[in-house]
Amino acid sequence: MLISTLTLFRRAASASWLCPCVIGSKQHYCSSARKIRIRDALSSLETGSNIRIQGWVRSVRSQKNHLFLHVSDGSSLTPLQVVANSDLNTRGLTFGCAVDITGSLEKSPRQNQSVELQARHVEVVGECNPVDFPFKIKERHSLEYIRQFPHLRCRTNAFSSLLRIRSEAAAAVHSYFRDNGFVQIHTPIITSNDCEGAGELFQVEPAGNEHSLDKENPHFFSVPSYLTVSGQLHLEVMTGAFPSVYTFGPTFRAENSQSRRHLAEFYMVEAEISFTESLEDLIKLMEDLFKTSTEHLLSHCAEDVELFHKYVSPGHREKVDLILKRNFHVISYTEAIDILTRSSQQFIFKPEWGSDLQTEHEKFLVKHCGEVPVFVTDYPYDLKPFYARDNQDEPQHTAAAVDLLVPVVGELCGGSLREERPELLKTRLARAGLEDTYAWYLQLRQFGSVPHGGFGMGFERYLQCVLGVDNIKDTIPFARSSRSCLL
Repeated sequence: MLISTLTLFRRAASASWLCPCVIGSKQHYCSSARKIRIRDALSSLETGSNIRIQGWVRSVRSQKNHLFLHVSDGSSLTPLQVVANSDLNTRGLTFGCAVDITGSLEKSPRQNQSVELQARHVEVVGECNPVDFPFKIKERHSLEYIRQFPHLRCRTNAFSSLLRIRSEAAAAVHSYFRDNGFVQIHTPIITSNDCEGAGELFQVEPAGNEHSLDKENPHFFSVPSYLTVSGQLHLEVMTGAFPSVYTFGPTFRAENSQSRRHLAEFYMVEAEISFTESLEDLIKLMEDLFKTSTEHLLSHCAEDVELFHKYVSPGHREKVDLILKRNFHVISYTEAIDILTRSSQQFIFKPEWGSDLQTEHEKFLVKHCGEVPVFVTDYPYDLKPFYARDNQDEPQHTAAAVDLLVPVVGELCGGSLREERPELLKTRLARAGLEDTYAWYLQLRQFGSVPHGGFGMGFERYLQCVLGVDNIKDTIPFARSSRSCLL
């Protein structure tokens, strides 16, 4: 029987003996090898299988007859050990280089690892100059040091762990809302609203003169437009059709701050629920979101979280476990001021009724409550934006607003019931000179509006709290702050 050339080629291509034992070759004949993530290889029980990995060398160790490599591909904190014959050409094989390796996955004789890769083919895909590389093979660099290299810090163990944790935490947040019947809303990044009313806005206009604009109205969108500071008002629109909605996306604040808990660009988790007239509903939702997401994170990213709790913030795991076991405290703003004024603590900002709580006050209140998160409710009415519901409790006059204070960062969440009573809302908007600007918001109350409320949670601050990270710039891939926009 005649066998076609194509059939012979296909048979040859599937043969394992076509994998050459070379290094540095630009040709690859390893079609029989199954490409696999290192995370999956480490947990594989299929020893003897022919696999292919691609990643970066974390260490190189040479012995008389063998070369030992630790290779990582970002899927796991633990690298895979690769064993290659020392007679291979090792040119270009250094710490930090990118490699493509094919070989047999075998049971490891070492007690601290279950498998290792016996290499048959090693290709250096991208060389790395170890002299100029800012990270050294046997050093544990601080978060502050690696922050200088935003284009390279993902190569370090600490920051690659952070990015895996961040990804899993985002998935946990989405999973929580999905499991509880919330509808995700993609709120706009460009908006004409200043939700917070603080004026800390980045205005948006086209660069250059390529757009032909009306000289009488120079704005691209016909009105002044800004990068969003919050998706809340857009979520409130959706409460006219959905009982539970949320959004999760970037927000922007033009704060001239270099503090350890502020960024100019950060991510916000925001939720809004309809048919509620009680802060208790919001408090329960915030606590449940925090605990459920954190338990998921500790379960699914145990190794990466342990790295932070062991080397970045020793002893912090005990605080996290305590947070998950205890019920969060609830106190009123008035009670908080009383606690602060009665304390012997010397504050930079004097605590007094009618003034906003400062970071030092927030952290003291958390410490006073045994390092367990605390909700502070019913703030002075004049401290809160126009949408916060009036408690109508003279003479103090407070708003149905709540903040969640947590260890490490202080304020993590802020929320309120929204003012659904048209006359009260109209009066407040008129007093602030915003009646025309928010005419659409007032109109919502005329067409099937219901009592509702919501909150926002800073995602990076959440990571700071769970991991014990002191500086918020170390919880986001590319930090943006005043006077700093690298990359």
